[in-house]
Amino acid sequence: MNKEKLLSNFYFLDRLISKKWKPFSKLMIRGDGSDWVLSSIAKELKKIMPIVGIETINNHYYYNISNQSVFFTSKYEVLNKWPKINHRIAFPYFHGMPENGDQFKLMFDNISKYHHSISRIQVSHTQMQKKILETGINSEKIFKIPISINLDLFKRYDSIRRLEIRKVYGIPENSLVVGSFQKDGVGWKSGKSPKLIKGPDIFIKVIKELKSDFPNLFILLSGPSRGYVKENLQNINVPFKHIELKNYEQINLLYNCLDLYIVTSREEGGPRSILESMASGVPIVSTKVGQATDLIQHGINGWLTEISDVSSLVSSSKDILNNSNSLDNVLENAEIVAKNNSYVSQIDLWKKFMGGFID
Repeated sequence: MNKEKLLSNFYFLDRLISKKWKPFSKLMIRGDGSDWVLSSIAKELKKIMPIVGIETINNHYYYNISNQSVFFTSKYEVLNKWPKINHRIAFPYFHGMPENGDQFKLMFDNISKYHHSISRIQVSHTQMQKKILETGINSEKIFKIPISINLDLFKRYDSIRRLEIRKVYGIPENSLVVGSFQKDGVGWKSGKSPKLIKGPDIFIKVIKELKSDFPNLFILLSGPSRGYVKENLQNINVPFKHIELKNYEQINLLYNCLDLYIVTSREEGGPRSILESMASGVPIVSTKVGQATDLIQHGINGWLTEISDVSSLVSSSKDILNNSNSLDNVLENAEIVAKNNSYVSQIDLWKKFMGGFID
C-alpha cells in the first residue's frame, strides 16, 4: 500500500472514531521530537492526566480531526509560526524574555497578536508570569506550575552506594565532584558555540577559581551539546567526564555521584536540576534565575547568587565543599521542597489548568 493511500485510510479512520467525541473533550500532548527535557515532560504529563480526569489521545489525530485540545510542550512550535488548526491551544513558556533576543521578542509579539486564540499558558516562575501579562493576555489564561519531577525516579543513596556508583562511572573515589547536566551549546551537534543564556562561560570561570582551592576537583557533565564546556575544562586542566544518558530515568545515578551542583545561567525557566538536586540530596548553588528564585531560600535549602556574580558563586561553592558534613538541615529542607513540587503534588494545579481547556 502506497504512502498516500495509507494516510488517506488513517484520515477516514480517525474521522470515524472521533465522530462520537464531544468537542474539546480529548487532549493531545505534543512533544518536541527531541530526547531531552520536553519529551520527558510530555511523558510525565500523559501519566498524570488520568488522575486529573483527562483522556489523552494519540497525536496523529492532530492533523485529521478538529475541535479538540492540544498542549504543545514546545512554545517554538506555536510561536515561531502560528499554527492554522481548529483546536484549542495551550503551551508552556518557561524562559526567553523579549529583551534577550529577536526570536523571543517575536514570540512575545505573537502572544500579544494571537492572545484571543490562546487558551492556556503554563509559566514556571513569578518573573515570567508578570512579563507575559504585559502582552495583554487575560490573566485567567496564565497558570504558574513549576517544572516538576517524578519523585519515583529520585532517591538519596548512602555514602557506600554513592562510592559504588562513582566506581561504575570511572570517577576517582576521593574527588570532589561538581555536576552540570544541561544543554548549553548552540544546536544539537557538538555544541562548541556556547549558548550564553545558559552561562557556560560563567561556569568555566567558577571552576577555574575553585580549582586552586580544591586540587581534587572533578566535573561530571551530562546533556547534549557540551562541546564548549569540555574544551574549556581541558584548557584549564580540570578533569571531567561527559555521560550522555540514553534514558533520562538514569539521571538520579549521576546526581548521586555529586558533592555539589552549580547553575550559572543568565536566564532559565527552571532549571529542573533545582528540584532534581534537592530530591537527590545534593547541595545546590544557583544564580537568581527562573524557578530557582521561587524555590531556593538562601542558606536554608540551597544557595542563591546574583546573575553573573562569579565571586559569590565561588564563595558559596567553597562554603559547601568545605562544610559537607554539616549540611543535613539544608538537605532535609531541600527534600521537603522537592516533595512539595513533584508531579503528584501538582494534581490540583493541573486540574485548574485543564478546567475550561477540556470540556
